[in-house]
Amino acid sequence: MNDRSPSPPATTFRIGGRRPVRRLGFGAMHLPTTPGPDRERGLAVARHAVRLGVNLIDTAHLYGWGENESLLAEALHPYPDDLLIATKVGVAPPSPGREADLDGRPEFLRAQVEEGLRRLRLERIELLQLHRVDPKVPLADQVGALAEARERGEIAHLGLSEVTVAQLAEAREITGIATVQNRYSVLDREYEDVVDACQAAGIGFLPWRPVHPATVAAGEVQAVAAELGATAAQVALAWLLRRSPVMLPIPGTGSVAHLEENVAAGELTLSDEQFDRLDGIARP
Repeated sequence: MNDRSPSPPATTFRIGGRRPVRRLGFGAMHLPTTPGPDRERGLAVARHAVRLGVNLIDTAHLYGWGENESLLAEALHPYPDDLLIATKVGVAPPSPGREADLDGRPEFLRAQVEEGLRRLRLERIELLQLHRVDPKVPLADQVGALAEARERGEIAHLGLSEVTVAQLAEAREITGIATVQNRYSVLDREYEDVVDACQAAGIGFLPWRPVHPATVAAGEVQAVAAELGATAAQVALAWLLRRSPVMLPIPGTGSVAHLEENVAAGELTLSDEQFDRLDGIARP
């Protein structure tokens, strides 16, 4: 049985044990960045997220090859004091004769950190995550390069994405790790052991794709949603918040209405019985 937080779950978490954020964040990946009405809509959604009280926003160099970071800066800079924008590095854009690919070379990671600082208009990135572990480069070199950036004052906290328990343990032997961002949801439990490892260590866990596409068709999720007068997506997010006190869901959307629906999930309380029914859907 998983070690679960008491009901209702806490609404905040401290990144790296220091930086407080609301546990229900926002993933900016789906914000449109092309000039015109779509971009204006993307700017509006980002601003509305902050108005709703969201103070953890996730982006990455990969999202539009920097355009997503630039959009957030245009929408939100100068940033509220309590807003934490997390970004990710380690994927190289396509070039003539080459497809996009992982690149964990220290010099490449250093360059992407510098580009992220410029695009986000920051002197320090509060949470910088390695987007993927590059199998061609020793993990110690990748994590070490980012730890050096932290020592230079370019980042405050360091995170990893799509890692195993063994990789997390190896990285923690090199330096402190504040967060892990892996795919996880009520219907997708491949990284159940990573969630448990993060909880044991007090490391924030940011589940990407927190609402599995099949969630709306899952009978048990729909049943609980009907009992609570909520949507299936809200139930899926409420389950995550209850699953572990280190869980920091970052649902993404390009719609104001959908954003409001997601944020409202933070007010949803599952009973022990409802949580257990959902917990049993896809247990490994």
